[in-house]
Parts: sequence; structure tokens; C-alpha cells
Amino acid sequence: MGQHEHVRVAVIGSGFGGLGAAVRLRREGITDFVVLERADSVGGTWRDNSYPGCACDVPSHLYSFSFAPNPDWPRTFSGQQHIRAYLEHVADTFRLRSHIRLNHEVLMMHWDKDELRWEIETSKGTLTADVVVSATGPLSDPKIPEIPGLADFPGKVFHSSRWDHEYDLRGKRVAMIGTGASAIQIVPSIQPEAAKLTLFQRTPPWVLPRMDRAITGAERWLHRRLPFTGAARRGLLWGIRELQVSAFTKRPNELGLIESIAKRNMGRSIKDPVLRARLTPSYRIGCKRILLSSEYYPALAQPNVDVVASGLAEVRGSTLVAADGTETEADAIIFGTGFRVTDMPIAERVVGADGITLAEAWKDGMESLRGATAAGFPNWMTIIGPNTGLGNSSMILMIESQLNYLADYMRQLNVLGGRVALAAQPSAVHTWNRRVQERMERTVWKSGGCNSWYLDANGRNTTLWPGTTGEFRRATREVDLAEYEVVRVYAKGAEPAVGAEPAVDAEPAVGAEPAVEAVESAQSVESAKSVESAKSVESAEAVR
Repeated sequence: MGQHEHVRVAVIGSGFGGLGAAVRLRREGITDFVVLERADSVGGTWRDNSYPGCACDVPSHLYSFSFAPNPDWPRTFSGQQHIRAYLEHVADTFRLRSHIRLNHEVLMMHWDKDELRWEIETSKGTLTADVVVSATGPLSDPKIPEIPGLADFPGKVFHSSRWDHEYDLRGKRVAMIGTGASAIQIVPSIQPEAAKLTLFQRTPPWVLPRMDRAITGAERWLHRRLPFTGAARRGLLWGIRELQVSAFTKRPNELGLIESIAKRNMGRSIKDPVLRARLTPSYRIGCKRILLSSEYYPALAQPNVDVVASGLAEVRGSTLVAADGTETEADAIIFGTGFRVTDMPIAERVVGADGITLAEAWKDGMESLRGATAAGFPNWMTIIGPNTGLGNSSMILMIESQLNYLADYMRQLNVLGGRVALAAQPSAVHTWNRRVQERMERTVWKSGGCNSWYLDANGRNTTLWPGTTGEFRRATREVDLAEYEVVRVYAKGAEPAVGAEPAVDAEPAVGAEPAVEAVESAQSVESAKSVESAKSVESAEAVR
């Protein structure tokens, strides 16, 4: 990559969000873009998480793009290897390989307010882009707690998302730290191999049975021959989950029935009343992520498994000491302690118009406009941004809604013409987030009596969306220019006269030096929006 390469759009990351953005850009007729990926292959979290038993807890036909249905999912809940293969297939089918730059880690991004573009420093050189789409995802950077003495542990230590496949767990004394979505898949997978498996549990999860089965050959044949049957299956899965949303967001007391199902699931395998009490949550189901497994409790009931109802507090040589004083000898420590979700590292690498990083701008909590754009960071958009997560459905639905917003964002830049940027109005960002947080107070995530990774250091839920996916899709269907400042660079001598409306198609003269940036009223270009947007859509259809 050359030192002076410039692209219309730079996409960061090649998971579902990044590949989805790339497909949508191509469908909009935009081919001048790159996808910057720090690893040596695509796949995002489904590339990184390859631990034993890794699988999705969302049904396969709902956990895939609507524009790229897969009639050949092998199971109702597909495993990591099948999801990763699906993403590779998407990259090939939509001809994305030529746009993807592997082993290009983004080290820093600076907004150049004179040129109205992003300067991006990567591990392989620099480039500039008019627009940045950050699709690094919240489940990309593992979080390992600071444990006194951990550095001196003589055995093996790794995080679930950085699994060491060279290390043989057979006959080892293994400590599993954490009881989240990864841990409940890992425990049943490694329990038969380990000589001793000790689970350090700070808070017990609610676990429902996982109704997984192989998808029959007849079903797959039907979905291949009659694609509408796969779409109908997807629609049914979506509709069921939409109907469940109100219990999570408005009427948490209705979740009692689900708790009884979870307790019966536990009771079938856990007969020891002491262990059952240790595994029974004291908070309302849904306050923390509901987990799905039919193998977790049977594994915990095995004689080589011990559950410590306390977190890991200290490591003394090969001895692990829990917060309650329990001591355990271990040869290996596996951390299933989640990711940096509310303090994403990418935010430390984005420097905006005011010369501060996104992490600094978000020091009191993440905030964005419609989960996409941030005040002070023009022409920068994030996929799976603040308050876009889900507690009971597929994140692919939210990603596709954000891709709609991205598509309209690019159309509006095209309508405006010239060297131009859209900067989210701080007042619009504040208004959107105030409304989200007001709705959040009624949800089970705030009222359910737990402390989850959904909450940031200030106790605010900055991760989840307090509504249906249909509501979010309507809210992100198009860009409202009234929520943005239109920032423009003019060539010297071409600045609009005082009081005059700036021309929407003003272009700087070739080779001319830019004048001081000008900010124009968003309303001055509203009239051009509908006609030009339609033209943009028509041109995009022509290249599909």
C-alpha cells in the first residue's frame, strides 16, 4: 500500500459488520474502498473464537445476512467452523477479496479538518479516506482481570478467544474462570479430558436448554429448491423474538415463567441440593445474558468437576485462591472473562476534529447518534456502536439496519457534492441518548438486580437496544440531515458571499489550496435530497 493512497471509504474489520459494509458499498455502486483487517483472514470474532464447543446461540437461519441466505446450514445452531466458512463464502460470492487488506492493523486515525479526510496509519503504511466505517466489533479484544500473582503462575494461561490448540488438556488440572457464554460451551467440551476441572463462578448464569439438532437433507433440499421456504423460516424465527422483546424492555415480571423452565433444566441434572443452591441465580432472568446449553449442568455434576462460588482473587505459584479463601491447585488457567465492550480499544486510536480521541470523548460513557456517528468525529461511522446490542435476537438484524444508514449516508454525501463531511450535532447525539437511557430504566437489564457486562463503569447500559429490531430499522432507514452539520472545504476565492446560500455542487479548483472550512445549514440541501437519492439508488441497481 502506497504512502499516498486515497480511497472513498475505509472499512475497519472483516467480521459480519465489515463484510456487510463492503457488500453494501458495492451494491451502492461504490467500489473505491478497502477493508483493513489486522489478522491474516476474515471472520472477526468467528475467526478468533475457536475454543472447543464454540457455537452460536442464535438459530442459523437468523444468524446470516438476508441478502446472502445459506440453505445448507448443517444444524439449527451452527458451530464456529460453519459460521466462519459462511463468512469466507460471503467474501468470495460478493467479490470482496480485492478490497480486503489482511495483516493491516489500524494503529491510529486522525481527522484532517483542512482536507476533510481521515489519515489512517496502519501496520503496513498510511492511507487517507473520505469516510471511515469502524466495524471492529465489541467482542474482539479479550479482557483478562488483573490478578495478583498471575504473572508468576508456572502453568499455561490463555483467554477463551485466544485458545492454544497446541496445549493438551488431557490429564491436567484445569481452572475455568468465568461462567459466561463461552465458559458454558467450554466446560462440557473439556470436562471428559481434564483430570480435574475447577469452575470459578462469581455469579451463576440462567441457563435454558439448547434445542439443537441436525437439519435434515430434506430441509436443506427444500431451502435450495424453494428459497422462499428459507426466508419464511427466518421470518418466523425473527417474529417470535420480536414478540419476546416487551418482557425484557417493559414488563420484566413476565419473565418468571422462563425462570421456571431454567430451574427445571438445572434440576434434571443437578441432584445435589448444595450444588443446586450454588448454581441458582438470585437476580431476574434476562438481567445478564441468558445462556443456552443442554450439556453444561450434566458436566458440572461429574465427579472430576468442582464449582467454586467465588471469583479468582490471587495466584500463589500453582495455587489459585478464590475470594472466599478456597484454594485449588491447577496446571492451566483458562479465562472466559469476556471482552472490552464498554471501553473498546479502537476508541483510543481515533482522533477527531477537536484533537481528542474517541476514548476521551467517551470517558463518561459511550454515546452516538442512532448507534452510528459520534459528535466531533465527522464522516466516521461505527457498526455495532453504542446501544445497538441485543439481549434475545440476532445481531445480524441490527447490522443490516446500520448498513441501510450507511448507504443513505453515502448518498447524502453524493448529493451534497464536493469536498464535504457530515458532523453529528452534539444536541442530536444528546437527545438520542437521553431517550435511549430513559427507556432503559424500565428494562430488566437495569431493574433485574444484577451487575452485567452490559453496564459501563458508571452503571449506564451503553450496549443494548431497549426496543425491537423493527423499531431500530425504522430509526436508521435514512439520515436526517437536520441532525448534522454539513462541513465543506472551498477553494480560495470560491467562498460563498456573506448571507448567500452555498452551492451544493461547489468543487474546489484542481490543484487549488483549500480555504478555511465552511459550515453550511443542513436545511439548505434538503430539497435536493429525494431526487438525488433516487438517482443514486438507480445507479446502484445497475451494478448489482
